[in-house]
Amino acid sequence: MIKNILVNLSVGANQGHSAEDFAIALAGAFSAHVTGIAFIYDTQVPVTYPKLGYGEAPAGVIDALKRENESLAQAACDRFTKATSLAGVPAEVRTLRASFAGSTTRFGEVARRFDLAVVGQVEPGTNAYETNIAEGALFASGRPMIVVPHDHKAPLRLDRVMVCWDGGVAAARAVGDAIPLLARAGQIEVVTIAGERGKPAEGEDTDIGQHFARHGLKADIRRLAKGHADVADTLLSHGAETGADFIVMGGHGHSRVRDFFLGSVTDVVLRSVKVPVLMSH
Repeated sequence: MIKNILVNLSVGANQGHSAEDFAIALAGAFSAHVTGIAFIYDTQVPVTYPKLGYGEAPAGVIDALKRENESLAQAACDRFTKATSLAGVPAEVRTLRASFAGSTTRFGEVARRFDLAVVGQVEPGTNAYETNIAEGALFASGRPMIVVPHDHKAPLRLDRVMVCWDGGVAAARAVGDAIPLLARAGQIEVVTIAGERGKPAEGEDTDIGQHFARHGLKADIRRLAKGHADVADTLLSHGAETGADFIVMGGHGHSRVRDFFLGSVTDVVLRSVKVPVLMSH
């Protein structure tokens, strides 16, 4: 059941609002409450300030940058409040102060108290503040997240959902987390990659099909040959060819001294996916 949604509000001047729009549509579809988080990022000024030469920037400059960061966060909150009001969706906004690096863990900690988090895919070629938010949502929350492409304009669509299944723990969690969404799907296709080491055998494919059936869901099982392409490209290409409008998959990665490194498949999907994708870890 989806009743409590968290979304990261974009405070970057060049970023779109696709994640916010999607979260509002999702909340409307499930009669859920949605909370928007806008980060007020700590001011970071180089020791060598460009206009003043060597030495620290004066207090006035630092204060001006702080006010600018606060203004950006408030603008994001105002925009989100207006959008949720127009949509008739119950909502609230919060601002949080954090460093760029600290926002990763902070967002994940907040997301633990929600059913799922919605984050935006960072637009290529930008230095968006939100580049690390997806990592926090995926690895620090224990909750599923939905990543929305930066140029996504369509409303919530679940006509054809592709479930990526490798028999692993992350995939199993993603399937469980996605059941409320899958229950509204027009078609469900479970895709596995044949020939990979440690991946499910034929009988295990049947088991996952039966699992869906016992939830009253019909799922078609499709085994893809890996060929010469890597797993991420194979999955994304198949999704594009079949017209999938939503993807469900496990998110893989590990931590090292509080730094998060995405697994190769997860990383490629986060950067390249063209439709919303639900991930769990």
